[in-house]
Amino acid sequence: MLGFFKKKKKETYGPLVYLSEPTILYHTHTEKAILEILEEKLGSNNFVIPSDYGLRTTDHLIPDAEIFVAIAIVGKFTSLVVREIEIARKHGKKIYTLDVARKDDEILYLFEEGIPERIEWLTPEETQSLYAAFRGEDFSGFMKFFVGDRKRQW
Repeated sequence: MLGFFKKKKKETYGPLVYLSEPTILYHTHTEKAILEILEEKLGSNNFVIPSDYGLRTTDHLIPDAEIFVAIAIVGKFTSLVVREIEIARKHGKKIYTLDVARKDDEILYLFEEGIPERIEWLTPEETQSLYAAFRGEDFSGFMKFFVGDRKRQW
């Protein structure tokens, strides 16, 4: 009866892509930009996006994907992304890296095939320190640049 209130589903196309991203990027402007970049680069909008599942694990979906994309922030893979990369490697998935960094007042996205040597692999403790540094900026400056100004979204 009230079908016009339903959100129209976008038609999916292309291979299934698993997006492995740090939880700090869940539901942010940066995540949306990443999806647009990947759709353009990979010719697919058929994504497994862990943020759609809340904080539940989604690594059981990696074997179903044809392509695995690991998101690095400022040249670092968080411990969650590291764990998922290992699963993707075990299953022989084609792996890409998208490094998200900031230069002055702009965000840079560097998309590469494989896993570059320059990316640092963080332990759970190092990941927590990185997140604390992001949160310590109280959603201003560096953090605000990646996730957007939360105050404007309320």
